[in-house]
Amino acid sequence: MSSRRSRSRQSSSSRISDDQILDLVTKLQQLLPEIRNRRSDKVSAAKILQETCNYIKSLHREVDDLSERLSELLETTDTAQAAIIRNLLMQ
Repeated sequence: MSSRRSRSRQSSSSRISDDQILDLVTKLQQLLPEIRNRRSDKVSAAKILQETCNYIKSLHREVDDLSERLSELLETTDTAQAAIIRNLLMQ
């Protein structure tokens, strides 16, 4: 029974508080261009989390697109220019 109590105490001490969740959701809201630019301050936490997921997916697509475009650019440039670009990217 003592191990059950210590697990209970440990899990309750590692839990995040409602205030911390609200603070994190507010920080997320400030990072999202779609929500940050809205006039209304009232946006549900669920909406903010959904928009966060959408924004991250959008950023992944953008990174993939830019990576593909960079690969195409490196294939079409001469070897010396491609080496310079690769060197700059590695810094």
